[in-house]
Amino acid sequence: MSRFKAIVEYDGTNFEGWQSQPNGNSVQQFIEKAFLNINLKKTKIFGSGRTDSGVHALGQVFHFDYDIKLDLNKTLLGLNHFLREKRVSILSLIQTQENFDSRRDAKIRTYKYKILNRVSEPTILKNQVWHVTKKLDFDQMKKASSIFLGTHDFTTFRASSCEAKSAIREITYSNLSREENVIIYKIKSRSFLQHQVRSIVGAIKAVGENKWTLDLLEQVLKLKDRNKCATPAPAFGLYLENVEY
Repeated sequence: MSRFKAIVEYDGTNFEGWQSQPNGNSVQQFIEKAFLNINLKKTKIFGSGRTDSGVHALGQVFHFDYDIKLDLNKTLLGLNHFLREKRVSILSLIQTQENFDSRRDAKIRTYKYKILNRVSEPTILKNQVWHVTKKLDFDQMKKASSIFLGTHDFTTFRASSCEAKSAIREITYSNLSREENVIIYKIKSRSFLQHQVRSIVGAIKAVGENKWTLDLLEQVLKLKDRNKCATPAPAFGLYLENVEY
């Protein structure tokens, strides 16, 4: 039995997330179906982590086992032939160590979030950015992003349905940049809580709108109360950018 590692990007707009769903509309299930489409055995794949409905990925990682030698180039081309219709693309496929685990072995996960800050609605970027028409204070938002650096209890910034045993996470990178009228937030950690990044972005946006002060943001973080969180940012501006091992 050999183990393989793949990197995949996808547009999450029309999926119910990465994880298998009863209705079958997940990225994981669509990729598994593609294995059957190219006449390979039924194959279970294991992702580096879940992405929610509507969330995109530029560098999701998954592994799988197969007991017959694979022509990797032929397999890659065949899978992508059937995946393209749903805007999913496997970027690389390699044989890896037998004990490699895409989820447990991950050291750093990088997410980014895109806010389009202009009056006119997006056309090319539809479902790829959060469109905010009110002028945002970028400098204040940048200061707000630094508040999340380090180790904190993120109870305020996780979903009520989050099943993680601990809300404590270490954030190794949290910063904003800007490309014309697109504000890009990037955050890195070994692991994240359910809806954590979207909740953080919602709070940073509240600071940018001058609805929240920096002091209030710090207080809300320390309160460890989900009810005090700002409205989370929508899923479609969020990207799993990279997973490091």
